Amino acid sequence: MTTRVLSGIERLDEVLGGGLWRDSINLIIGLPGSGKTILAQRYAHENGTVERPSLYISTVSEPFDKILRFGQTLSFFDLAAVGTRVLYEDVGEELSSDGLPATVAKIEQLSMQYQPGVVVIDSFKAFAEFASDAREYRSFLHRLAGHLTAAHGTTLMLGEYQRDEIHTAAEFAVADSVIHLGSRATADRVSRFLEVLKLRGSDYSSGRHGFRLSEDGLAIFPRLADASDGSDYSLSGERLSTGIESLDRLVGGGYWPGASTLIAGPSGVGKTLVGLHFIAAGAARNEPCLIASLQENPAQLDRVAKGFSWDLGEVRMLYRSPVDLYLDEWIHNLLDEVERSGIKRVLIDSLSDLQHAEPDEVRFREYIYSLVQRFSRAGVSLVMTTEVPDLFTTTSLSEFGISHLADNVLLLQYVRDGSKLRRALTVLKARATMIEPEVSEFTIDQRGIVIAGTIDSRPGVRRDLA
Repeated sequence: MTTRVLSGIERLDEVLGGGLWRDSINLIIGLPGSGKTILAQRYAHENGTVERPSLYISTVSEPFDKILRFGQTLSFFDLAAVGTRVLYEDVGEELSSDGLPATVAKIEQLSMQYQPGVVVIDSFKAFAEFASDAREYRSFLHRLAGHLTAAHGTTLMLGEYQRDEIHTAAEFAVADSVIHLGSRATADRVSRFLEVLKLRGSDYSSGRHGFRLSEDGLAIFPRLADASDGSDYSLSGERLSTGIESLDRLVGGGYWPGASTLIAGPSGVGKTLVGLHFIAAGAARNEPCLIASLQENPAQLDRVAKGFSWDLGEVRMLYRSPVDLYLDEWIHNLLDEVERSGIKRVLIDSLSDLQHAEPDEVRFREYIYSLVQRFSRAGVSLVMTTEVPDLFTTTSLSEFGISHLADNVLLLQYVRDGSKLRRALTVLKARATMIEPEVSEFTIDQRGIVIAGTIDSRPGVRRDLA
Protein backbone atom coordinates (compact mmCIF):
# COMPACT_ATOMS: atom_id res chain seq x y z
CA MET A 1 0.00 0.00 0.00
CA THR A 2 1.30 3.43 -0.93
CA THR A 3 2.41 5.73 1.85
CA ARG A 4 0.90 8.78 0.12
CA VAL A 5 -2.66 10.06 -0.05
CA LEU A 6 -3.48 11.65 -3.40
CA SER A 7 -5.84 14.56 -3.98
CA GLY A 8 -6.89 13.63 -7.51
CA ILE A 9 -5.31 16.93 -8.61
CA GLU A 10 -2.09 15.89 -10.32
CA ARG A 11 -0.31 19.22 -10.07
CA LEU A 12 -1.17 19.59 -6.39
CA ASP A 13 0.28 16.15 -5.65
CA GLU A 14 3.43 17.21 -7.50
CA VAL A 15 3.68 20.37 -5.38
CA LEU A 16 3.36 18.18 -2.27
CA GLY A 17 6.23 15.96 -3.38
CA GLY A 18 3.92 13.04 -4.22
CA GLY A 19 0.94 13.76 -1.96
CA LEU A 20 0.15 13.96 1.75
CA TRP A 21 1.51 11.28 4.03
CA ARG A 22 -0.84 8.50 5.04
CA ASP A 23 -1.50 8.40 8.81
CA SER A 24 -0.77 12.13 9.13
CA ILE A 25 -2.45 15.24 10.55
CA ASN A 26 -2.73 18.10 8.10
CA LEU A 27 -3.91 21.70 8.51
CA ILE A 28 -5.58 23.50 5.61
CA ILE A 29 -5.81 27.17 6.49
CA GLY A 30 -7.21 30.29 4.86
CA LEU A 31 -9.82 32.98 5.18
CA PRO A 32 -13.51 32.20 4.51
CA GLY A 33 -14.12 31.54 0.82
CA SER A 34 -10.53 30.57 0.07
CA GLY A 35 -11.44 27.02 -1.03
CA LYS A 36 -10.63 24.94 2.07
CA THR A 37 -13.91 23.01 2.07
CA ILE A 38 -13.74 22.34 -1.68
CA LEU A 39 -10.22 20.93 -1.35
CA ALA A 40 -11.21 18.76 1.63
CA GLN A 41 -14.26 17.45 -0.25
CA ARG A 42 -11.95 16.46 -3.10
CA TYR A 43 -9.73 14.45 -0.76
CA ALA A 44 -12.77 12.81 0.82
CA HIS A 45 -14.35 11.69 -2.46
CA GLU A 46 -11.02 10.72 -4.02
CA ASN A 47 -9.95 8.40 -1.19
CA GLY A 48 -13.09 7.02 0.46
CA THR A 49 -13.78 3.29 0.12
CA VAL A 50 -16.47 1.06 1.58
CA GLU A 51 -13.86 -0.62 3.81
CA ARG A 52 -12.12 2.64 4.81
CA PRO A 53 -14.62 5.46 4.16
CA SER A 54 -13.91 9.15 4.40
CA LEU A 55 -15.48 10.77 7.46
CA TYR A 56 -16.39 14.44 7.09
CA ILE A 57 -17.10 16.05 10.48
CA SER A 58 -18.67 19.50 10.64
CA THR A 59 -18.54 21.63 13.79
CA VAL A 60 -20.29 24.93 14.44
CA SER A 61 -18.85 26.92 11.55
CA GLU A 62 -20.15 25.08 8.49
CA PRO A 63 -23.69 23.59 8.84
CA PHE A 64 -23.98 19.96 7.78
CA ASP A 65 -26.76 20.51 5.23
CA LYS A 66 -24.90 23.45 3.67
CA ILE A 67 -21.78 21.35 3.12
CA LEU A 68 -23.84 18.71 1.34
CA ARG A 69 -25.92 21.17 -0.69
CA PHE A 70 -22.98 23.11 -2.08
CA GLY A 71 -20.88 19.97 -2.39
CA GLN A 72 -23.30 18.61 -4.98
CA THR A 73 -22.46 21.51 -7.32
CA LEU A 74 -18.93 20.10 -7.70
CA SER A 75 -18.24 17.73 -10.59
CA PHE A 76 -16.27 15.27 -8.45
CA PHE A 77 -18.94 15.06 -5.73
CA ASP A 78 -20.39 11.55 -5.98
CA LEU A 79 -23.87 11.56 -4.46
CA ALA A 80 -23.99 7.75 -4.66
CA ALA A 81 -20.92 7.58 -2.40
CA VAL A 82 -22.61 9.50 0.42
CA GLY A 83 -23.46 7.05 3.21
CA THR A 84 -21.11 4.35 1.91
CA ARG A 85 -17.70 5.66 0.85
CA VAL A 86 -18.11 9.20 2.20
CA LEU A 87 -19.84 9.76 5.54
CA TYR A 88 -20.96 13.12 6.94
CA GLU A 89 -21.42 13.73 10.67
CA ASP A 90 -22.09 16.87 12.72
CA VAL A 91 -20.66 17.37 16.25
CA GLY A 92 -21.96 20.90 16.63
CA GLU A 93 -24.60 19.90 19.17
CA GLU A 94 -22.11 18.14 21.46
CA LEU A 95 -19.71 21.04 21.19
CA SER A 96 -22.31 23.68 21.98
CA SER A 97 -24.00 21.84 24.84
CA ASP A 98 -21.27 19.77 26.50
CA GLY A 99 -18.00 21.33 25.37
CA LEU A 100 -14.69 19.82 24.35
CA PRO A 101 -14.69 16.60 26.47
CA ALA A 102 -17.98 15.41 24.95
CA THR A 103 -16.86 16.43 21.48
CA VAL A 104 -13.58 14.52 21.53
CA ALA A 105 -15.44 11.50 22.89
CA LYS A 106 -17.93 11.72 20.00
CA ILE A 107 -15.13 11.94 17.44
CA GLU A 108 -13.41 8.94 18.98
CA GLN A 109 -16.66 6.97 18.90
CA LEU A 110 -17.23 7.84 15.21
CA SER A 111 -13.66 6.92 14.36
CA MET A 112 -13.88 3.51 16.05
CA GLN A 113 -17.28 2.85 14.48
CA TYR A 114 -16.37 3.64 10.87
CA GLN A 115 -12.59 3.05 10.76
CA PRO A 116 -12.14 5.93 8.27
CA GLY A 117 -9.15 6.26 5.97
CA VAL A 118 -9.61 10.02 5.76
CA VAL A 119 -11.05 12.28 8.48
CA VAL A 120 -12.00 15.91 7.77
CA ILE A 121 -12.82 18.31 10.61
CA ASP A 122 -14.44 21.52 9.34
CA SER A 123 -13.85 23.92 11.06
CA PHE A 124 -11.18 22.95 13.56
CA LYS A 125 -10.51 26.49 14.72
CA ALA A 126 -13.98 26.63 16.26
CA PHE A 127 -12.84 24.26 19.02
CA ALA A 128 -10.57 26.88 20.60
CA GLU A 129 -13.56 29.13 21.32
CA PHE A 130 -15.11 26.46 23.58
CA ALA A 131 -12.04 25.92 25.77
CA SER A 132 -12.13 27.45 29.25
CA ASP A 133 -8.39 28.15 29.09
CA ALA A 134 -5.25 27.28 27.14
CA ARG A 135 -4.57 24.27 29.33
CA GLU A 136 -7.94 22.66 28.57
CA TYR A 137 -7.49 23.29 24.88
CA ARG A 138 -4.02 21.75 24.79
CA SER A 139 -5.31 18.71 26.68
CA PHE A 140 -8.14 18.35 24.15
CA LEU A 141 -5.70 18.72 21.26
CA HIS A 142 -3.28 16.17 22.71
CA ARG A 143 -6.01 13.58 23.27
CA LEU A 144 -7.57 14.06 19.81
CA ALA A 145 -4.24 14.00 17.96
CA GLY A 146 -3.20 10.85 19.81
CA HIS A 147 -6.39 9.05 18.88
CA LEU A 148 -6.36 10.13 15.24
CA THR A 149 -2.74 9.05 14.85
CA ALA A 150 -3.41 5.65 16.45
CA ALA A 151 -6.41 5.13 14.16
CA HIS A 152 -4.09 5.07 11.11
CA GLY A 153 -6.11 7.53 9.08
CA THR A 154 -5.22 10.76 7.32
CA THR A 155 -6.72 13.80 9.01
CA LEU A 156 -7.48 17.17 7.44
CA MET A 157 -8.17 19.96 9.92
CA LEU A 158 -9.66 23.07 8.30
CA GLY A 159 -9.52 26.50 9.89
CA GLU A 160 -9.79 30.22 9.23
CA TYR A 161 -6.26 30.83 10.48
CA GLN A 162 -4.02 33.68 9.43
CA ARG A 163 -0.63 32.73 8.04
CA ASP A 164 1.27 34.24 10.97
CA GLU A 165 -0.67 32.12 13.50
CA ILE A 166 1.70 29.27 12.69
CA HIS A 167 3.98 30.72 15.38
CA THR A 168 1.35 30.88 18.12
CA ALA A 169 -1.48 28.35 17.66
CA ALA A 170 -0.82 24.93 19.20
CA GLU A 171 -2.47 23.14 16.24
CA PHE A 172 0.45 24.00 13.99
CA ALA A 173 2.90 22.13 16.21
CA VAL A 174 0.72 19.00 16.07
CA ALA A 175 0.23 19.13 12.29
CA ASP A 176 2.51 17.18 9.98
CA SER A 177 1.71 19.54 7.11
CA VAL A 178 0.25 23.02 6.74
CA ILE A 179 -1.31 24.18 3.46
CA HIS A 180 -2.24 27.83 3.15
CA LEU A 181 -4.89 28.99 0.67
CA GLY A 182 -4.61 32.74 0.20
CA SER A 183 -5.16 35.58 -2.22
CA ARG A 184 -3.44 38.77 -3.23
CA ALA A 185 -4.71 41.95 -4.85
CA THR A 186 -2.94 43.62 -7.78
CA ALA A 187 -4.67 46.84 -8.75
CA ASP A 188 -8.28 45.71 -9.34
CA ARG A 189 -7.38 42.03 -9.74
CA VAL A 190 -7.44 39.36 -7.07
CA SER A 191 -5.54 36.14 -7.65
CA ARG A 192 -5.53 33.01 -5.50
CA PHE A 193 -2.48 31.07 -4.40
CA LEU A 194 -1.61 27.89 -2.51
CA GLU A 195 1.48 27.72 -0.32
CA VAL A 196 2.93 24.76 1.56
CA LEU A 197 4.15 26.11 4.89
CA LYS A 198 5.14 22.77 6.38
CA LEU A 199 5.44 19.13 5.26
CA ARG A 200 7.29 16.78 7.56
CA GLY A 201 9.60 14.19 6.05
CA SER A 202 9.16 15.26 2.45
CA ASP A 203 10.46 17.65 -0.13
CA TYR A 204 7.89 19.95 -1.72
CA SER A 205 7.68 22.86 -4.14
CA SER A 206 8.15 26.08 -2.19
CA GLY A 207 6.63 29.45 -2.96
CA ARG A 208 3.17 30.51 -4.02
CA HIS A 209 1.35 28.40 -6.59
CA GLY A 210 -1.59 29.95 -8.40
CA PHE A 211 -4.98 28.26 -8.53
CA ARG A 212 -8.54 28.87 -9.64
CA LEU A 213 -11.78 27.59 -8.15
CA SER A 214 -14.38 26.01 -10.40
CA GLU A 215 -16.96 23.23 -10.38
CA ASP A 216 -14.04 20.83 -10.86
CA GLY A 217 -12.48 22.02 -7.61
CA LEU A 218 -9.01 23.53 -7.57
CA ALA A 219 -7.01 23.96 -10.78
CA ILE A 220 -3.40 24.33 -9.63
CA PHE A 221 -0.71 26.17 -11.58
CA PRO A 222 2.63 25.45 -9.88
CA ARG A 223 5.20 28.20 -9.61
CA LEU A 224 7.55 28.04 -12.57
CA ALA A 225 11.05 28.52 -11.18
CA ASP A 226 13.34 25.96 -12.80
CA ALA A 227 16.83 25.57 -11.39
CA SER A 228 19.74 25.85 -13.79
CA ASP A 229 20.28 22.55 -15.63
CA GLY A 230 23.85 22.05 -16.78
CA SER A 231 23.32 18.67 -18.40
CA ASP A 232 24.04 18.30 -22.09
CA TYR A 233 21.36 18.22 -24.74
CA SER A 234 21.61 18.23 -28.51
CA LEU A 235 20.04 20.63 -31.01
CA SER A 236 20.11 20.67 -34.77
CA GLY A 237 22.90 22.73 -36.37
CA GLU A 238 20.65 23.82 -39.22
CA ARG A 239 19.68 27.48 -39.10
CA LEU A 240 15.99 28.40 -39.26
CA SER A 241 15.00 31.22 -41.57
CA THR A 242 13.49 34.26 -39.88
CA GLY A 243 11.13 34.45 -42.85
CA ILE A 244 12.91 37.64 -43.99
CA GLU A 245 15.82 36.91 -46.31
CA SER A 246 17.76 40.08 -45.54
CA LEU A 247 17.31 39.55 -41.79
CA ASP A 248 18.68 36.01 -42.15
CA ARG A 249 21.95 37.52 -43.36
CA LEU A 250 22.04 39.98 -40.47
CA VAL A 251 21.75 37.20 -37.86
CA GLY A 252 24.26 34.89 -39.48
CA GLY A 253 21.95 32.77 -41.63
CA GLY A 254 18.85 32.57 -39.45
CA TYR A 255 17.97 31.68 -35.86
CA TRP A 256 19.46 28.61 -34.20
CA PRO A 257 16.85 25.90 -33.42
CA GLY A 258 15.63 26.26 -29.84
CA ALA A 259 16.85 29.86 -29.63
CA SER A 260 14.84 32.64 -28.02
CA THR A 261 14.46 35.98 -29.76
CA LEU A 262 13.31 39.26 -28.25
CA ILE A 263 11.87 41.85 -30.64
CA ALA A 264 11.64 45.28 -28.97
CA GLY A 265 10.26 48.51 -30.27
CA PRO A 266 7.61 51.22 -29.93
CA SER A 267 3.95 50.83 -30.86
CA GLY A 268 3.18 50.24 -34.54
CA VAL A 269 6.77 49.83 -35.70
CA GLY A 270 6.32 46.23 -36.90
CA LYS A 271 7.26 43.94 -34.01
CA THR A 272 4.33 41.54 -34.46
CA LEU A 273 4.95 41.42 -38.19
CA VAL A 274 8.58 40.36 -37.74
CA GLY A 275 7.36 37.56 -35.47
CA LEU A 276 4.66 36.51 -37.93
CA HIS A 277 7.29 36.18 -40.67
CA PHE A 278 9.00 33.51 -38.56
CA ILE A 279 5.73 31.68 -37.88
CA ALA A 280 4.67 31.83 -41.54
CA ALA A 281 8.05 30.43 -42.60
CA GLY A 282 7.62 27.54 -40.18
CA ALA A 283 4.07 26.87 -41.34
CA ALA A 284 5.33 26.74 -44.96
CA ARG A 285 7.71 23.95 -43.84
CA ASN A 286 4.80 22.12 -42.15
CA GLU A 287 6.33 22.71 -38.72
CA PRO A 288 3.83 22.85 -35.83
CA CYS A 289 3.64 26.52 -34.82
CA LEU A 290 1.76 28.46 -32.15
CA ILE A 291 0.90 32.12 -31.68
CA ALA A 292 0.23 33.14 -28.07
CA SER A 293 -1.38 36.53 -28.51
CA LEU A 294 -2.52 39.08 -25.97
CA GLN A 295 -2.90 41.74 -28.65
CA GLU A 296 -4.77 40.61 -31.78
CA ASN A 297 -7.44 37.94 -31.56
CA PRO A 298 -7.41 35.00 -34.03
CA ALA A 299 -9.69 36.78 -36.52
CA GLN A 300 -7.45 39.86 -36.55
CA LEU A 301 -4.29 37.78 -36.95
CA ASP A 302 -5.86 35.82 -39.80
CA ARG A 303 -6.75 39.08 -41.56
CA VAL A 304 -3.16 40.35 -41.16
CA ALA A 305 -1.74 37.08 -42.50
CA LYS A 306 -4.02 37.06 -45.53
CA GLY A 307 -2.91 40.61 -46.31
CA PHE A 308 0.56 39.18 -46.94
CA SER A 309 -0.71 35.96 -48.59
CA TRP A 310 0.36 33.82 -45.65
CA ASP A 311 -1.51 30.65 -44.74
CA LEU A 312 -1.83 30.27 -40.97
CA GLY A 313 -4.57 27.66 -41.19
CA GLU A 314 -2.64 24.96 -39.30
CA VAL A 315 -1.03 27.36 -36.82
CA ARG A 316 -2.33 26.92 -33.28
CA MET A 317 -3.71 30.04 -31.56
CA LEU A 318 -3.67 30.76 -27.83
CA TYR A 319 -5.50 34.05 -27.40
CA ARG A 320 -6.17 35.57 -23.99
CA SER A 321 -7.41 39.03 -23.16
CA PRO A 322 -4.90 41.04 -21.10
CA VAL A 323 -7.79 42.51 -19.12
CA ASP A 324 -8.21 39.50 -16.81
CA LEU A 325 -4.93 37.71 -17.41
CA TYR A 326 -3.71 35.28 -14.76
CA LEU A 327 -0.04 34.62 -15.59
CA ASP A 328 0.22 31.35 -13.65
CA GLU A 329 -2.68 29.86 -15.58
CA TRP A 330 -1.63 31.33 -18.93
CA ILE A 331 1.89 29.98 -18.86
CA HIS A 332 0.76 26.45 -17.92
CA ASN A 333 -1.84 26.55 -20.70
CA LEU A 334 0.97 27.51 -23.09
CA LEU A 335 3.25 24.69 -21.93
CA ASP A 336 0.41 22.17 -22.14
CA GLU A 337 -0.44 23.18 -25.71
CA VAL A 338 3.20 23.09 -26.82
CA GLU A 339 3.61 19.57 -25.45
CA ARG A 340 0.23 18.32 -26.67
CA SER A 341 0.66 19.58 -30.24
CA GLY A 342 4.42 19.02 -30.62
CA ILE A 343 4.96 22.73 -31.29
CA LYS A 344 8.35 23.78 -32.68
CA ARG A 345 7.89 27.55 -33.12
CA VAL A 346 6.18 29.92 -30.67
CA LEU A 347 5.40 33.63 -30.95
CA ILE A 348 4.46 35.46 -27.74
CA ASP A 349 2.90 38.85 -28.45
CA SER A 350 3.63 40.53 -26.11
CA LEU A 351 5.74 40.40 -22.94
CA SER A 352 4.52 43.88 -22.02
CA ASP A 353 1.03 42.54 -21.32
CA LEU A 354 2.47 39.69 -19.26
CA GLN A 355 4.48 42.17 -17.19
CA HIS A 356 1.32 44.10 -16.33
CA ALA A 357 -0.32 40.86 -15.19
CA GLU A 358 2.64 40.01 -12.91
CA PRO A 359 4.23 43.17 -11.48
CA ASP A 360 6.46 41.15 -9.13
CA GLU A 361 9.81 41.55 -10.88
CA VAL A 362 11.46 38.46 -9.40
CA ARG A 363 8.49 36.19 -10.08
CA PHE A 364 8.14 37.46 -13.66
CA ARG A 365 11.80 36.87 -14.45
CA GLU A 366 11.58 33.37 -12.96
CA TYR A 367 8.72 32.58 -15.30
CA ILE A 368 10.45 33.88 -18.43
CA TYR A 369 13.79 32.25 -17.52
CA SER A 370 12.08 28.89 -16.93
CA LEU A 371 10.08 29.19 -20.15
CA VAL A 372 13.18 30.00 -22.22
CA GLN A 373 15.12 27.09 -20.69
CA ARG A 374 12.32 24.57 -21.17
CA PHE A 375 11.78 25.55 -24.79
CA SER A 376 15.51 25.48 -25.53
CA ARG A 377 15.91 21.94 -24.19
CA ALA A 378 12.85 20.83 -26.16
CA GLY A 379 14.13 22.41 -29.38
CA VAL A 380 11.26 24.91 -29.47
CA SER A 381 12.18 28.24 -31.06
CA LEU A 382 10.66 31.17 -29.19
CA VAL A 383 10.04 34.72 -30.44
CA MET A 384 8.81 37.34 -27.98
CA THR A 385 7.78 40.94 -28.59
CA THR A 386 7.99 43.74 -26.07
CA GLU A 387 7.03 47.39 -26.31
CA VAL A 388 9.38 50.22 -25.40
CA PRO A 389 8.04 53.72 -24.70
CA ASP A 390 10.58 55.72 -26.69
CA LEU A 391 9.96 56.24 -30.39
CA PHE A 392 13.48 57.32 -31.35
CA THR A 393 16.01 56.76 -28.56
CA THR A 394 15.75 53.52 -26.58
CA THR A 395 17.54 53.39 -23.23
CA SER A 396 16.05 50.15 -21.86
CA LEU A 397 14.65 47.15 -23.70
CA SER A 398 12.49 45.68 -20.96
CA GLU A 399 11.28 46.95 -17.65
CA PHE A 400 12.27 43.79 -15.80
CA GLY A 401 15.60 43.07 -17.53
CA ILE A 402 14.49 40.20 -19.77
CA SER A 403 16.73 41.00 -22.76
CA HIS A 404 19.78 39.20 -21.33
CA LEU A 405 17.77 35.94 -21.21
CA ALA A 406 17.21 35.96 -24.97
CA ASP A 407 19.65 34.49 -27.49
CA ASN A 408 18.80 37.13 -30.09
CA VAL A 409 17.71 40.72 -29.56
CA LEU A 410 16.25 42.84 -32.37
CA LEU A 411 15.55 46.53 -31.84
CA LEU A 412 13.00 48.25 -34.08
CA GLN A 413 12.89 52.05 -34.05
CA TYR A 414 11.60 55.11 -35.85
CA VAL A 415 14.17 57.41 -37.45
CA ARG A 416 13.43 61.07 -38.24
CA ASP A 417 14.00 62.15 -41.82
CA GLY A 418 12.82 65.73 -42.01
CA SER A 419 9.03 65.66 -41.73
CA LYS A 420 8.92 61.89 -42.30
CA LEU A 421 9.45 58.89 -40.05
CA ARG A 422 11.39 55.92 -41.33
CA ARG A 423 11.59 52.49 -39.74
CA ALA A 424 14.91 50.96 -38.70
CA LEU A 425 16.08 47.58 -37.39
CA THR A 426 19.23 46.74 -35.44
CA VAL A 427 20.44 43.28 -34.43
CA LEU A 428 21.83 44.02 -30.96
CA LYS A 429 22.60 40.44 -30.06
CA ALA A 430 22.84 37.05 -31.78
CA ARG A 431 24.32 34.42 -29.51
CA ALA A 432 27.07 32.23 -31.02
CA THR A 433 27.13 34.47 -34.09
CA MET A 434 29.47 37.22 -35.31
CA ILE A 435 27.32 40.27 -36.08
CA GLU A 436 27.73 43.91 -37.00
CA PRO A 437 25.09 45.90 -35.03
CA GLU A 438 24.24 48.36 -37.80
CA VAL A 439 21.02 50.34 -38.16
CA SER A 440 19.12 49.08 -41.22
CA GLU A 441 16.12 50.76 -42.77
CA PHE A 442 13.06 48.64 -43.53
CA THR A 443 9.69 49.20 -45.11
CA ILE A 444 6.40 47.31 -45.03
CA ASP A 445 4.63 46.40 -48.25
CA GLN A 446 2.53 43.51 -49.60
CA ARG A 447 5.50 41.19 -48.98
CA GLY A 448 5.74 42.17 -45.33
CA ILE A 449 9.04 43.41 -43.88
CA VAL A 450 11.53 44.51 -46.54
CA ILE A 451 14.99 45.55 -45.33
CA ALA A 452 16.27 48.10 -47.82
CA GLY A 453 19.71 49.10 -46.61
CA THR A 454 21.86 50.49 -43.81
CA ILE A 455 21.04 53.99 -42.60
CA ASP A 456 24.03 56.34 -42.51
CA SER A 457 24.43 58.80 -39.65
CA ARG A 458 23.30 61.59 -41.99
CA PRO A 459 19.50 61.94 -42.55
CA GLY A 460 18.31 60.74 -45.94
CA VAL A 461 21.44 58.71 -46.72
CA ARG A 462 21.26 54.93 -47.02
CA ARG A 463 23.89 52.30 -47.81
CA ASP A 464 22.60 49.18 -49.60
CA LEU A 465 23.01 45.82 -47.91
CA ALA A 466 25.52 43.46 -49.48
